[in-house]
Formats: sequence, structure tokens, C-alpha cells
Amino acid sequence: MALTYLHAVASLDGFIAADDDDVGPLHDWYFDGDHPLEVEDHPEVHSGPFRVSAASVDYVSGMWSRQRALVIGRRLFDLSNGWEGHPPASEHVVVVSHRAKPDGWHPEASYHFVDSVERAVALAQELAGDGEVGVTAGDIGGQALALGLIDYVAMDLVPAVFGSGKRYFGSFTGGPLVLDDPDIVIPGERVLHLRYPVRRGPAAQSTDQEES
Repeated sequence: MALTYLHAVASLDGFIAADDDDVGPLHDWYFDGDHPLEVEDHPEVHSGPFRVSAASVDYVSGMWSRQRALVIGRRLFDLSNGWEGHPPASEHVVVVSHRAKPDGWHPEASYHFVDSVERAVALAQELAGDGEVGVTAGDIGGQALALGLIDYVAMDLVPAVFGSGKRYFGSFTGGPLVLDDPDIVIPGERVLHLRYPVRRGPAAQSTDQEES
């Protein structure tokens, strides 16, 4: 089964966007570096070519090259118009939505619309083959984590404080959940890359509280 991780860029107080979905300075580090990522750039879709710092390039390019499928929610699809069929990474995108793909929308793009998080992750794992699956943070990612479908939590922390907005874990209801110590800690320029393995079984539950 394909390794599946939850991922997004987040502020120090855990927000992936403001209340109006503006990401503010969170993604600046993707474009302010000297090292281009080895991906097929579509700057007209992604606000410019991806260029990160020397500290970040190996981590980000490695993650993106292994990611074969991406799970997103319908809101992100609508906000980005599905990146016009060119996601930053992944050969396949699975959209969690009760609405079908818009008629005539980029028929050449491998985008699949399903009506539940469970089905979306299962399909993404099938499509990914021997690659990896990314699940975008927010409500969809929080649901996937609560359902036990996530192997790692990956966060790119940016030194910004939003105060309010869209939370990294969305409306996560599976807590308290204890993760393992990070197996990746990479200080970049204006970003800190972290990856936490998700514990399985009873060890995942906090020892301070018991489920009622």
C-alpha cells in the first residue's frame, strides 16, 4: 500500500490560509530561492516558477518526485480551478466532492471525483502504485487522519502568525492523538520542514486522557 502523508504549509499558529483563503506569505519560500525544482513548471498556473533555497531543494524535490497521487477537497479544486490540470506534483488527483467534474474540464487530466475521504484515499493509493500519496491538510486531511488513513504528518512551518483562518487539521475530531518524534527536521530559509510518523494502535492515544 502506498505511503500516505498529510501535508501543507502552515503558519506558526497552525493555519494554512486566512479566513478568506488568502495564503499571505506562506508560499513565498517556494518562489524566492535560487534552486529550481525539477518539475514541469506552469508558472501561469502556480504564480511563477518554483525556486527554493539550497536547504529545501532536496527535501521538496524528493517529496514531489515520489508523490504520484494527491487527494484534495472540492473547495481547493474550485479555488485553483484544479491548477488547470497541472498540479504542483502528482500524476493523478482525486477530489473529494459530491459534485461531478465540471463538464468539459480538461479531459486530458487524470482527475477523479469521489464522494468520500475513504474512497478518495483508497483510489489514490491504487493510482499511486509504488509511489506515494499526498493528502492536503484542512478538513479533508483532518478527516483522513481521524480515520487512520495517514502514515505521516508533514508540515512546512513559516515564521508567520495568522491569529485565525483555516486550520491545518481542519475540524479534526480524532484527538487527542500523539505522534512520534519527527523523523525529518530541515531548517530552510523562511521555512522549517517537519515530518512526524503517525502512531498506530493504543500508543496513539494520549496517556493524559481516556476516551469516554
